[in-house]
Amino acid sequence: MIDPKKPPKIYYKPVVRAPIVKEDDTPDVKKELWQEALSWAKTIIITLLLAFAINNFVIVNAQVPTGSMEDTIRTNDRIVAFRLSYLFRSPQRYDIVVFRGPEGDPTLYVKRILGLPGDRLIIQDGHVFVNGSQIPERYDFVKGDLIGNHGVFNAETERLEPFVIPDGHFFVLGDYRTNSVDSRQWSETFIPRGRILGRVAFRYFPGFANLMNQ
Repeated sequence: MIDPKKPPKIYYKPVVRAPIVKEDDTPDVKKELWQEALSWAKTIIITLLLAFAINNFVIVNAQVPTGSMEDTIRTNDRIVAFRLSYLFRSPQRYDIVVFRGPEGDPTLYVKRILGLPGDRLIIQDGHVFVNGSQIPERYDFVKGDLIGNHGVFNAETERLEPFVIPDGHFFVLGDYRTNSVDSRQWSETFIPRGRILGRVAFRYFPGFANLMNQ
């Protein structure tokens, strides 16, 4: 019996409906593969661009094929030079540098700076003397014997006179003096600043070695 004073109770039976599958919900395998391939392509392109930028504007990554810088740098050592080393300062004496070769040679060379712009430099018995000093420049890094005299021959006095290094140019030598072709032999004696690519920072193979203070 229904009590008119009480509202009737209404019972709802939940209706379970089957899920509606839309066409758009079906996985598009081809589309997903294309997006994955595009993502990898972007990653590879960005990586290549970064590697190109770093190698052409930040560092020089090179393998040394000869022994002209032994024992500081040995044959087949792999080295890194920083291109930005001379962004705010000029190359200094004893810096080891990578540069493009003289006389139009595109080969990259590794040598040590011994003469700076404006210097008067002469080599006597293998020792380097700069600006009239009677004390030779450092040679603790030199391998082998110190031999040979180098300068500008004066036909009138029949004596060697110092090289006079022009502005913006450098006189470079290999550490293995008896096994190096360098400013002593080149007809284009001095290396222009514009050919210097960077200062050698370290060797990374075989083994690591800091070359900034060598």
